[in-house]
Amino acid sequence: MSVKALTPADPVDALYQDHQGWLHGWLRRRLGNDADAADLVQDTFLSVICSGKAGEIIEPRPYLTTIARCLVAHRHRRRQLEEAYLAALAALPEEMEMSPETRALALETLLRLDQMLDGLPTKVREAFMLVHLQGASYQDVAQALGVSTSSVKQYLMRANQQAFLVLLG
Repeated sequence: MSVKALTPADPVDALYQDHQGWLHGWLRRRLGNDADAADLVQDTFLSVICSGKAGEIIEPRPYLTTIARCLVAHRHRRRQLEEAYLAALAALPEEMEMSPETRALALETLLRLDQMLDGLPTKVREAFMLVHLQGASYQDVAQALGVSTSSVKQYLMRANQQAFLVLLG
């Protein structure tokens, strides 16, 4: 939807006018930070716009709350991942220290990997990580997960398809 297509009669505009203040307050209470709350309000309404379903929303507050909760969880998970990465970097010996550019690239890769794995079933995620991050064989993964090697192949195909979709943007 283009910005030009938004008019005062647009359902997104009406939804925003009616619920932006309430959603901002709801998020501010949960996050304890006005700036983060404002960012997530915008992200929530952007999600509504991208869905193309603003005119179909019957119960706006529960709908907006569901989107906002997912965004809060995603932000929390991303921050945990960043903190764990920075802690791991701090624990490295001096001779293994990375340049700021390499650090940024590694963090970006971790975040994309997290985005790719998000939403996949547990066994699919585990199979992907065992094969690609730990170098396990399909046989070892099958044994660890209690499934057949053909299931492992299907899991990896599904994870690789998800990776491809994430890379396409």
